[in-house]
Parts: sequence; C-alpha cells; structure tokens
Amino acid sequence: MKSYNKKVVKTLFKKEILDVIRDKKTVIMMLVIPVILYPLIFVVALGIMSSVQSGLQERTYNVAIESELDDGRFLDYAVKSVYSINKNREEKTTEDVTDGAEKSTGKKTEEKKSEEKYHINFVSADTIEDFKQAMQDETLDVYVEVVPDEGDENEEGKEGRIRYIVYYLSSSTNSNYASDIIFDFVEKMNQEMSEKTISDAGLDVELTLNPISYSYKNVASGKQSMGSMLGSVLPFLLIISLLMGTMYPAIDTTAGEKERGTLETLLTLPITNRQMIMGKFLTVALIGIISALLNILSMGGIAIYIVKIMKSSGAIKGADVTLSEFIPAILVGILAILAFSLFISAVTMCVTSFAKSYKEANNYITPLMLAVLFIGYIGFIPNVSLEGGMALVPVANICLLIKNLLIFKVTLESVAVVLISNVLYAFLAILLLGRIYDSESILFNDGRGGLQLFEKRSNLKKGGVPTFSDAWFVLLFVIVLVIYLGGLLQTEFGIYGVAGTQLIILSIPLMMAIYTKKDLKKTYSLRLPKARAAAGACIFILGIISVGMVITSIVSSIFKESSEATYESLKDIMNKGFIVTLFVVALMPAICEEMMFRGYVFAAVRERYRPIVAMIFVAVCFGLYHMSISRLFVTGLLGFALCVSTYYTKSIFPGMLMHFINNSYSVVAYYYPKAIEKGLSFLAVEKLSVTSSIVISIVGAALITVGFIIMKTSKKGSEAAVSE
Repeated sequence: MKSYNKKVVKTLFKKEILDVIRDKKTVIMMLVIPVILYPLIFVVALGIMSSVQSGLQERTYNVAIESELDDGRFLDYAVKSVYSINKNREEKTTEDVTDGAEKSTGKKTEEKKSEEKYHINFVSADTIEDFKQAMQDETLDVYVEVVPDEGDENEEGKEGRIRYIVYYLSSSTNSNYASDIIFDFVEKMNQEMSEKTISDAGLDVELTLNPISYSYKNVASGKQSMGSMLGSVLPFLLIISLLMGTMYPAIDTTAGEKERGTLETLLTLPITNRQMIMGKFLTVALIGIISALLNILSMGGIAIYIVKIMKSSGAIKGADVTLSEFIPAILVGILAILAFSLFISAVTMCVTSFAKSYKEANNYITPLMLAVLFIGYIGFIPNVSLEGGMALVPVANICLLIKNLLIFKVTLESVAVVLISNVLYAFLAILLLGRIYDSESILFNDGRGGLQLFEKRSNLKKGGVPTFSDAWFVLLFVIVLVIYLGGLLQTEFGIYGVAGTQLIILSIPLMMAIYTKKDLKKTYSLRLPKARAAAGACIFILGIISVGMVITSIVSSIFKESSEATYESLKDIMNKGFIVTLFVVALMPAICEEMMFRGYVFAAVRERYRPIVAMIFVAVCFGLYHMSISRLFVTGLLGFALCVSTYYTKSIFPGMLMHFINNSYSVVAYYYPKAIEKGLSFLAVEKLSVTSSIVISIVGAALITVGFIIMKTSKKGSEAAVSE
C-alpha cells in the first residue's frame, strides 16, 4: 500500500512538473530573472552611474564670482587653482606617455588616480542681471556672492570679516557638482589664509590649528564589514525572489487547474486528496528551491564582483576577505532558504487555492506580497536581534538569520529554532491546504463575488451584502488612500488630519455599499444586541485586551525602536486637549474602523467563507493596516476578538464600545498619568514584571473563557427561539 502511495505521488509530481514547466511565466521567473536580469540590471546600473560620473568630471561649468568687495581675491585664487589643476593634468599626461614603455615591459608601476577633467568658464558677474534666473535657465551653474559678515540664525557676524555665499541649484546635477568644486576652493583658501595668519604671528601652525591629535579605527574584520553590507540587502532580495519563484507555479497548480477545468477530472481519479496535495506541494516547493538556489548563485556572483571592486579601490584589504570564510554561512543559509521555501510554497498555495482563475489568484497574492515585503523590511532595522520570540516570527526569522550568518554572529540554537519553526509552519500550512481541498464550497465556488463597482447600477439587485471582490477592492483602495492622502493630511493638519483619515475609512466602503444597493443594516450588523450576549462580548474582548497587554510588553522589548517610534507619533497628535484627542483618537476609530473591518469587509468575507476563515482574514488585514511591526500581532488579535463579538452578538455595537475603551486608555494615560499610577499602578510601568504578566494572563484567559461561553450559549438560545 505504501509503495502504491509513493507511486501515485510520484506520477502526480511528474504530471505537475510538466504542466508548470510548460508555463512561460514560471520559466521566466525561475531562470531568466535570477540568471540574466539581476546581473544585467547591476551591470547596466553600474555602467550608467560610471558614465554619468565620467560626464560630470569632463564638463565645462559656468561660474560667476563677485570681485568688488574682496578686490578679486577669491576670483584670483579660483583662477590660479584651476590653472594649477590643468597644468598638473598636462604633466601627468606626459608622464603617462613616458611610462608607457616601462608598463609594456611588465614592470610594476604605482597606479595613478585618474584626474578629473572638468573645465571652469569664469563668467563676469557684472554681465549677469539676475543670477537666480540664469541658474534656473541652467546657463549659469554657480554664483558666488561676496558680502560683509553679518552672521546668520545660528552664528553672530564678525566686523571686518567677509562672507562668501555659494549659490547653486540643488535640482541640477551639474550645479551640485560645480558647487562642490567651488566650495572646496573656498575651504582651501580659508585654510591657507588661516595658516598664514598664524605663521605671521610666530606660532606653530600645526599645533595651533590642531592642539590635539585624534583618530578612530574600525576593529571589525574585512569579512564582518562586507557581511554587514550584504546582510542588510541580501536577505530581503532572497525572500522576495523566492516568493516570486513560487508564486506562478502555485497559481498554475491551483487556480490554473480550476480555470482549465482539469481539477474535476483529477478528482475523479482513484487518488486521495492527500496524494494530490503532496504532488502539487512538492512541485511548487521544488520550483521554489531551484529558483532560490539560482538566486543565491546569481547574487553570490554579484557579491564577489563587488568584493573585487572594493579590493581594487582599497575600500577593504585584499587579504582580509576570502570566499572560503563565508562557506559555512552560505551552507547554513542554503538550509534556511530551503526551509523557508517549504513554508512560503505551502502558504502561497493556500492563498491561491481560494481563487477560481489566474486573474483572481494574482489579486489574492498581492496582500501576501505586501505582508512579506513589510515583515522582510525588518532586516534593514538596526539593533533587532535574533533572540527570544523573534526566532519564531515567519519571514523575519529568516532575514535575521541570514543577516547574522553574514556577520558571523549566530548560535546553533537560533539556527535550529529558525529551521524547525519554518518546517513546522510549512506542515501546518499543508494541513490547512488539505482542509481547503476537502471543502467543495471553496474549490468549486459558484462565481458569486465579482466586482460590482463597474456594473450598471440598474442591473444590480437590492439587498444582500458586498461581494468578496468588492471587499478586496475597497480594502486596497482605502489602504492606498490612508498611506498617501492620510499621511499628507496628518503631516499638514496634525490631529485634524487623523480625523480626516478616519472619515476616508468610513466613507469609501459606505459609498460603495450605497452605490451597489447593499442592505446597510445587514452589511454593518446595525442591530441592538441582547444584553446577555453584549455582556459576554465585552468580557471576552476585555480578556483579549488583558492578554494583549502582556504580549505588548514582551514585543516592545524586542522591537524597542518601533515601539518608541509609535509612541512618539502618537504624542505628536495628542496636543489639542483631552476632549478633542479622546474624540479623534478613541471615538472616531471605534466607529470608522469597526464600520469598515467588522462591518463591510467581515460581512463580505463571511458570506463566502466559513466564519473562522473570515475572522482570521479580517484580523490579519486589521493588523497590517496599522503598519506597526511591534503591534502587528496584538492588533490582529484584537481584530479577531472584535470579529468574534460581531459574529456571536450579530451586532457591531459591542465591538465599537470595547474598541473605544481600548483606545481611551492610551489617551487617559497620556493626559492623566498620575490617575493611572494610583488606580492601575501595575500597568504604569514600561515593562510588566513576571508576576504581573502571569496574573494578568490568568485573569485574561478566565475572562476570555467566561465571555466566550456566555456569547455562545446566548447565540444558541437565540437560534433555538427562532426555530421554535
């Protein structure tokens, strides 16, 4: 029997591999991008940068210098400096020609640094009527104004001293480059005049200008410096390329088969769902692994090329960085990438299994890509270590492990935790995939759920709740508006901009629901709950908030910088008084965010999928919407609890109330910290003690249990009454 199972899985695996390889998109993502596109982009970008830099070094720049106040002193100095540079350049050229014979004999000669070949055309300042307009027209690159020194905002002026003001156009690359040249002349003239003044006074120039001698040295080895540079970028590129490598085969083996109509035929064969899933999963995982290895080879080749460039330029010592030193890190990194490939393959297949076509699957995969990008960014954050709970965070643990491997700061325990956790997550995702394939309602949905926004309003029927596609569109559209328009409003108007952002969150789904003729009462669960069910919901959410406090305390110690940044951003908007802040920060989100997430989105998703799936989906979206790494899990957990409340009470109002109470605590703690210290002294600390954490967790768990039992029994009682 076992040999039969293996034979079936092997046959299915071969079939899936052939189907995937026939897909041009998969081949392009697996072979063309890592093997050809990455090196080509790097080489082309390097060539363009070199060409631009070379062009800047060989241009002629127009410079005007006022000469009346300083009797032409700086103009004469600049002219002499340019003449000296040109003369040295000509002498170097003659030496290079003379040394040609010596170089041809194979003798080692000292490498000469290439001289810049720019030219400066000194324009008379008297002929320029409006130098700012001339710079805007780019007929003039730099203008030097000579004025008496009257000081500025941060510095007092000195009587009798002259100030040189170098004007340039920051939007012009040529003007920027020329201003650096002229400013360098100003600094050199200033240095020479200082030395002359000190020397004329009979003092030691070096000792007077530099009364102390100082220097700093980097004790990191060349391999650590190189690893630090690669460790910030390489993990991010690897996880993204791995996701892109698994994305198309996952779509093809799931949604692609539905669209082609071959899934029904496959299910009629004498095979089990487990065998079919294993064949598909092994196919996607293999393609992902091949894509990952090709990406490693491609990026490794680019890294070696960068090392050679840095060695030749003297940025790192040639003997201090060798490829052999990175071999252990590369081997462990390959194991980590393989483990992550199993995880991301399973997750991608779970997401795409809900789609019925290629187009729909591409829409579903977008949030997954955003989530991976968001979490993968953690590799760029300094001082985030692979310790404690971070080793268990998907995506983040892989990024941090590869980063630590490259700087040679990793332990065997952390490697084991990361590898085992990713394999475990992959196993759990495969189990979920099995549940999906056991559900005919998911595999063969009836097609309801298309985007109704672009349909004629006269063709739309009144009633019902939004479709799943409507929810996706609104969710993505609102998030984009919040990021761009909301960010602009908050920057310009502070707390009133936050109010404007909340109105965006409320109005977009509401207008969509009205336009598509949805039942607003059913969509937003606008009904008064039973008193017993509402009490149970409040107790349940209060328990979740209690447990969330403990989790927040733990996570804040791991993501200290992110937590501090979140607190500082909150402080910036809490400056308009207690009542205004309470209204905008606590009440408006409780109404607007609940109406969107637990109302519009939850109703749409719940109509198509099972309640638990809908709750998890809305919770993840709610956590990602708040865009805080330190509060991602806690916010998602609260979002899940609010969904549970809405589902069991059939009302959005208990969730609104608890959302308001949760947000109000932050406002009260900010304006009345002493009251919090007196009433809740165990919470008025930066980090909860172990004892407080245990007590709060136990109390929270008890509240969650009691609240859930009350809600569930109340719901059963209501259903029984309706059936009677």
